[in-house]
Amino acid sequence: MKQPIAVAAPLAASLLGAALLGASMPADAASVAALRDQRRVLIVAAPADSDPQLALQRRALAGWQQGAVDRDISVVEVVGTSVTGAADTANALERRYALPSGRFAVVLIGKDGHVAMRSAKPVPAAMLEATIDAMPMRRAGQR
Repeated sequence: MKQPIAVAAPLAASLLGAALLGASMPADAASVAALRDQRRVLIVAAPADSDPQLALQRRALAGWQQGAVDRDISVVEVVGTSVTGAADTANALERRYALPSGRFAVVLIGKDGHVAMRSAKPVPAAMLEATIDAMPMRRAGQR
């Protein structure tokens, strides 16, 4: 049985909806490192909630609910110094995944912990899907 996807509160409330969550985000969310071997993590970073690229990325993910669930995606947002979707601090995630300070970024982390994709622009759901579907662990799981 698939675990509910962990998504950032703004995504859950306004875009991805209750169907994607399955339940509310627990207060004791796991760190990104703790999700290794269980979930793929999509880190979406922006300097502020008003960032237009953040809005575009949220819209791209909103229409991809079942695809995200099927691919075991957890979305983590780093907006300014706030993190939703994981227990990590913004500084820790910025250092670990080389997130650019004060700029938008998207980082896709595979279940094995490697960085599978990095972008300075919003990533369409179709590109995320194709990237994940090409991953060895995803292909092995489809057999």
